[in-house]
Amino acid sequence: MGSLYIDCSLGVSGDMLVAALLDAGADSAALDRALSSLSVADEFEIAISTVTKAGMRACDFDVVLRHGHETHDHDMAYLHGHGEGRCGRAHEHAHEDDDHHCCEHAHAHGHAHGDHDHQHEHAHEHHHEHRNLHDVMAIIDSAQMTQSARAIAARAFEILAQAEARAHGLPVDQVHFHEVGAIDSIVDIVSAAVLADSLDPDAVYATPLADGHGTIRCQHGVIPVPVPAVVNICRACELPTSHLDVEGELVTPTGAALIAALDARRAPDFPYTILATGMGAGKRGYSVPSLVRVHRIERARGPQPHVDGVIKLECDVDDQSAEGMAHAAQALVRDGALEAHWLPVFGKKGRPAYQLQVIAAPQDAERMRRLMFLETTTIGVRWTMMDREVLERSERVDQTSLGPVRVKTVVLPDGEHRSKPEYEDVARISSREGIAFPDALVQITAEIRAGRNTDL
Repeated sequence: MGSLYIDCSLGVSGDMLVAALLDAGADSAALDRALSSLSVADEFEIAISTVTKAGMRACDFDVVLRHGHETHDHDMAYLHGHGEGRCGRAHEHAHEDDDHHCCEHAHAHGHAHGDHDHQHEHAHEHHHEHRNLHDVMAIIDSAQMTQSARAIAARAFEILAQAEARAHGLPVDQVHFHEVGAIDSIVDIVSAAVLADSLDPDAVYATPLADGHGTIRCQHGVIPVPVPAVVNICRACELPTSHLDVEGELVTPTGAALIAALDARRAPDFPYTILATGMGAGKRGYSVPSLVRVHRIERARGPQPHVDGVIKLECDVDDQSAEGMAHAAQALVRDGALEAHWLPVFGKKGRPAYQLQVIAAPQDAERMRRLMFLETTTIGVRWTMMDREVLERSERVDQTSLGPVRVKTVVLPDGEHRSKPEYEDVARISSREGIAFPDALVQITAEIRAGRNTDL
């Protein structure tokens, strides 16, 4: 099925990720089975619709709580902590910048609301039932889903529990979930786990999590963005982050926990083709569109160049003999340098000098520096990290009338092959047979070409 690449450059939340996975072609039937089998299935309904964000079509996944429960998830003034917002009076439960179209489908236990025109009276606050980690795990265990999906959901809540425990200074078993333990977050996490598992990815990749700034209101009051739970998750799970100049919470604890639970790696470092893309819409209205993209990707076909990092070290000398310089370069190569060579340069006061350039693997840098100080007269070494691209290569031994010869072959970007006999083998045969090197090279090349039917 390839891999998943989650684009969190505009933030991420649980419902946004679920919507993007659905839009990318994940198994909605598996989602229906899992959600309808939850022990708390009578406490919520869900609806899936198509919305427009910044002129782009996206999927919206909405968890509608029964029994009069409601959140302030769309009330921006309330969320940012700027007064009471619209709390205490009737208000339209509407997406801030969405154009809702006809609902794609409603799940068997949910209902469709294509234009989100239902309203909720807020005569008083409604709070979700508080649950601890054990309670949440029991709910997850009640769902009909694969063991791998269950493991993702359980891991996400474990990550959340640890982050909340650190934020509140409590042991994990004493944390009572408020927002993160509410029904809508349980549904989001179970849904994301089931849908991601249904795509059976070889690997999951993600961009850095981009968050905003300012404050946000939660169960405990007004707190800074990124919120403590998100900070703790990113630190504990080593998730890379970035910031946008946007007032508001772009990354929710649930979203961050899911990225961590999916064991998302950094962005893919190989060429790939996109098989499908899903767009998931958020509910809040910010100065940037609330969107998460999920790409289903596979490694590009055909030969691919190998890209890695190397370190280049160099120094200048103007007081060392030619024999000493040759010995230094040879010693560096023997000790693992990928390349070592001398270049003529002009030094101080216009003096002719030589520059030693050494290419090595980053992990060998310290050993290379030590050798350069020991084997040359330099008193200073400078270095820099570099990227390099290496063609796919292989080596074989061909039998010729003059003896065995090693042949090196590389695969060019267009798929063609280029081969060449090793200089040392041709030189050895030339010396042994008493044949001039150019003549030996011509004969060996002709025999290899005839035997392999390939251009050299």
